[in-house]
Amino acid sequence: MITLGVADVRRATAFYESLGWHVDSGIDDDTDQITFFQAGGVIVSLWDRGKLADDGAVVDGGGWGGVTLGHNVGSPQEVDEIIAAAKVAGATITRAGTKMFWGGYSGVFADPDGHTWEVAHNPAWRLHDDGSVTL
Repeated sequence: MITLGVADVRRATAFYESLGWHVDSGIDDDTDQITFFQAGGVIVSLWDRGKLADDGAVVDGGGWGGVTLGHNVGSPQEVDEIIAAAKVAGATITRAGTKMFWGGYSGVFADPDGHTWEVAHNPAWRLHDDGSVTL
C-alpha cells in the first residue's frame, strides 16, 4: 500500500479519477477523509498530508521527498497519452515523454500536491494484462 499525503483529499481524488482511476472505498465524513484506489496488486490511498505526518511521527518539510512513483505501460504512445491526460487534469509535466538511455521511453509529471510519477515503457520488462510487471 502507498499513501500519498495531500492538501485536499477531494481535489486529489478528482485528479486521479480524471486519469481513469476508480475509487474502491474511502471515508468521507466531517472528521476525516481518505480515498483508496486498487492499482493492480497495490492499493494507493490519499490522506491529509498533516495527518499522515502526525501518524508517522515525522516533520513535514513540505518539499519533494526524494521518491518518484512509477507506472509502466505497453508502448511509448501510451506514455504520451497518459502524460497528456495528466496535464489536462492539472499536473505539471516535469519531463515530456522521451527516449531513454536504458532503451525505453518515459515521461514524468507532478500531481497537484507535487508527487512525481514516471510513466514508462520498458521493452525489456513484461507487462501483464492485470498491469503487473515482471523483470
